[in-house]
Amino acid sequence: MTGPPGVGKSSLISSLIGVCRRRQLRVGVISVDPSSPFTQGAVLGDRIRLSEHFLDPEVFIRSMGTRGHLGGLAEATMQAGLILDASGKDVIFLETVGVGQSEIEVASVADTVVLALMPGSGDSIQALKAGVMEIPDVLVVNKKDHPSAEITLGEVRGILALGESQGTWVTPLLATNAHSGEGVEELWDQICAHGDYLRAEGLFDLRRAFHLERGVVALATREMERWLVRQAGSDERLTGILERVRCMELDPLSAVRAILTEVFAIPEASL
Repeated sequence: MTGPPGVGKSSLISSLIGVCRRRQLRVGVISVDPSSPFTQGAVLGDRIRLSEHFLDPEVFIRSMGTRGHLGGLAEATMQAGLILDASGKDVIFLETVGVGQSEIEVASVADTVVLALMPGSGDSIQALKAGVMEIPDVLVVNKKDHPSAEITLGEVRGILALGESQGTWVTPLLATNAHSGEGVEELWDQICAHGDYLRAEGLFDLRRAFHLERGVVALATREMERWLVRQAGSDERLTGILERVRCMELDPLSAVRAILTEVFAIPEASL
């Protein structure tokens, strides 16, 4: 579940949990909140809207801060999801930070991406921009009781008609009211329909395998970044390259090439 701040992602998830529990499904929730860039602390307030499910033993809610990680998720989000999956949860909801147009990492983690939009907030204009509008499998306009809801639905519907469908799956557009529950059953049915489509087309396992592969590469990249930061003051080769950059004797791209060849011993012919 992704979308801009204030669109009602937590409230939608709370209503969806109710639908799942009525169908005897065990639910896990991973809710990601933004962290302070200075203290790395996070309020973790999204769980407040899930309070009606706190005492349900078949619902497990885990909040985590981004701790500076970009893309709308936390670094450990995929690992937390794998743990919840292994624990026997039938459904795992993942709520991202209120994302912008380029924070689309959720598309490389989730089986089905639901993008929630809000009437009267200019989302129809944002729909024209590349990024977050290109990743959803299901689109939902929340707060359908808003006076501008029908206008927003019409605008987004027109923009969807201009785009290309993902294979034979046509991205559905729904309207919901998370607080009253109106339209939430239909939203869950579309989420299930997308999962059925992936399995029928043989894409479900391929998507999961691709996500795991991307996750490994991302973790390896971040570990390499941490190693470079730790080594910056102790490795003479790395220190020398960075010093030449600081003195403007070496441009950044050439410095990266030097780090790969001199520090990581990658043959230049393979770059």
